[in-house]
Amino acid sequence: MTGRLYLLLTSPRVGTGLLTREAWQVLDRADVVLGHEGEPQVEALRDSGVTVVVPPDSPATFLGRDLVTRAAAGAQVVWVVSSDGDPGLTDVVAGEVSRLPQAPDVEVLLGSHDVPGGRLLDLVAVMDRLRSPGGCPWDRAQTHTSLVPYLVEEAHEAAEALESGDRDHMVEELGDVLLQVAFHARVAEEDPEAPFDIDDVAAGIVAKLVRRHPHVFAGGSASTPGEVETSWEAIKAAEQAVAAADGPVGSDPLRGVPAGMPPLARATKVASRLRRAGLGDLLTEAARGDEPGARLLALVAELTAAGVDPDTALRGALRGLVERVGPPSEPA
Repeated sequence: MTGRLYLLLTSPRVGTGLLTREAWQVLDRADVVLGHEGEPQVEALRDSGVTVVVPPDSPATFLGRDLVTRAAAGAQVVWVVSSDGDPGLTDVVAGEVSRLPQAPDVEVLLGSHDVPGGRLLDLVAVMDRLRSPGGCPWDRAQTHTSLVPYLVEEAHEAAEALESGDRDHMVEELGDVLLQVAFHARVAEEDPEAPFDIDDVAAGIVAKLVRRHPHVFAGGSASTPGEVETSWEAIKAAEQAVAAADGPVGSDPLRGVPAGMPPLARATKVASRLRRAGLGDLLTEAARGDEPGARLLALVAELTAAGVDPDTALRGALRGLVERVGPPSEPA
């Protein structure tokens, strides 16, 4: 009777030993399970009571031939694919199977699948390698302060990519922004007094999203985007009041607006905050007059009231102008 060779493939981003039901069933009825010594998945299987045979350390040519020979003799054979994917092994197995008159069946058995967001673990691992001893000298020398210009630059480039509609460009630039988050989190791990890591960053934003969306995660009610914004700002004001040492709830609607924001973006944020806080009269008063600043502020107030983001509108107009002008012609 011809046997079968299973190549058990698992995701390095999923905890070892967390396998599909099908994988466990195959392991239970296998005549022999083989794998490399020291592989995390092999150790996890042993901890679960599975006997794993370690073949002699040999090139893929000999290993592949041994696996196919065992299966051709009628055995149900499982090979636990290594973390590096065992380069060259599948080619050897295919070659061995093709030369046999009665070849065993070969099946790639997916023991675990990547979960959404699994590649983020790769980013964390790469960033750790770059910052660790033996990593990259430049990456190891960076600080939160030295990285700030890169974060600002990447944010602007991401905004430009998103507005361009170029999907590949979006993926690239969003990745660059994500790198900055992972980079700062990795730098923060090394702080001797107040360290934090990427899990702390993720936990913080998850908690905030749940807290600020009571209409989704609790018994709150908000059926329109406008109601959601109002609820968000009210919850935010309450949180800031608790965190602040002085001032009643909602006493400072501009708390948290960064002074370092670009002026147009900051004016937009201030106008929106004042309007939602019922302080539109202050905005109207500040926008009176013929001074350039007042006229600009009045336009920002008008656009935000109409639901238009001034910064986005201005970038769109500039982009259209630049496209009309076109690239400079080459000199003759």
